[in-house]
Amino acid sequence: MIDSLRERGVSVNGDRRRQFRISVLLFVVMCSIFSMISSASAEENGSGKNVYVIPIEDEVEKGLESFLNRATEEAEEAGADHIIFEIDTPGGAVAAAEQIGELLQSLEIETTSYIVNRALSAGSYLALNTDNIYMNPQATMGASGVITQDGTAADEKAQSAWLSAMRSAAESKGRDPQYAAAMADSSIHMPEYDAEEGTYLTLGPSSAEEVGYSNGTVENRSDLLEALELQDASVNESEMTIAEHIARFITNPVVVPILLSLASIGLIVELFSPGFGIPGIMGVLALILFFYGHVVAGLAGMEAIILLILGIGLIIAELFLPGGIAGLIGVGAIIASLMMSGRDIGQMAMSLSIAFIVTIIASVILFKTMGGDKGFFRRMVLTDQTSSELGYVSSENRLELIGLEGRTVTPLRPSGSALFGDERLDVVTEGGFIEKDKLVKIVKVEGVRVVVREL
Repeated sequence: MIDSLRERGVSVNGDRRRQFRISVLLFVVMCSIFSMISSASAEENGSGKNVYVIPIEDEVEKGLESFLNRATEEAEEAGADHIIFEIDTPGGAVAAAEQIGELLQSLEIETTSYIVNRALSAGSYLALNTDNIYMNPQATMGASGVITQDGTAADEKAQSAWLSAMRSAAESKGRDPQYAAAMADSSIHMPEYDAEEGTYLTLGPSSAEEVGYSNGTVENRSDLLEALELQDASVNESEMTIAEHIARFITNPVVVPILLSLASIGLIVELFSPGFGIPGIMGVLALILFFYGHVVAGLAGMEAIILLILGIGLIIAELFLPGGIAGLIGVGAIIASLMMSGRDIGQMAMSLSIAFIVTIIASVILFKTMGGDKGFFRRMVLTDQTSSELGYVSSENRLELIGLEGRTVTPLRPSGSALFGDERLDVVTEGGFIEKDKLVKIVKVEGVRVVVREL
């Protein structure tokens, strides 16, 4: 009996040991499988690295700044490890470039500029504000002098401020500032890199790498990621929305005066047209596009929209109020809203001046050459007059009533009614009062105005 129990106990203990060993083996297998899945996932997701690629293309202006603000904010929220800016720009507005430069300097994520084609003028300034710069074999950077809209060099004050900004951007990332200064100042001549004296410094891939302004030359994005040791990273591309594309187009310094001119011409033509037609719709749509683009770009705020609505309201009120003051205030409010929506006051004033001159010239041409009997506007502009020469009369002029005598049926103070035979007429006195039941005589008839005198 005892031996039987011992044998049964040994059998039970053996079963438990086997179950324990199987459990341990299953645990090890599960851990191995989990490790393999994790490794595959890490390999698929670039070993946990997250890279954002953000394009900087076309002109540098306020719309681009708005896009970069959104794109970098999304990268930060997604926990990006690296941001690559693919640059291809001829430059643009200094004010927008400086704002974007501040944005790039504030990023805690490592940044790299990849100059795909050109980083000229403001574009070179943006590249200098990033941690690394890589260039395509055909890329260039530099030629960063400040030029006004008419193509001439900016004043000395603006040049000095921009030169200082270029130097600071280079120094902030450990680059030699003398080359940044030569990019912005044509008087600084570097024979080994400048094509000729009196020009702004422009660097190619090899010269930029030689002076420490480029970390290397790469053929494409794949080579760039490999150079940054991010070849296995997960790459996310930021793209502009349709609204941001529209905003960038509308806020272009060339497009702004065109929109304002279209708005002015359309509304002026509408003033001479019966009803509300195509010119008015064109003018209103131009204004809506202007403010839509500037709101999306972050240029126009609610105060500008409120001023615009107030101005339009005052102009409409002018149709019912005498004096012209409301209309003048309304026009002033609209101009103020436009000025507040511009990139800067000087540029907006220039755009408004261009629009004003274009509107005057266009109006004269349209109404002089196209406003005749066979002109384009003959179907749009109301030119008919209801004159008596054309057969229009306001009412029948009853001259045969002069001399008729009758009796007042109401007091005339100075107007009232009188009975002449079987016909009752509304009459007025020559200025005095005539009581009821007095004899009167018609002395004058002017349209519907019948003048009587007491007998």
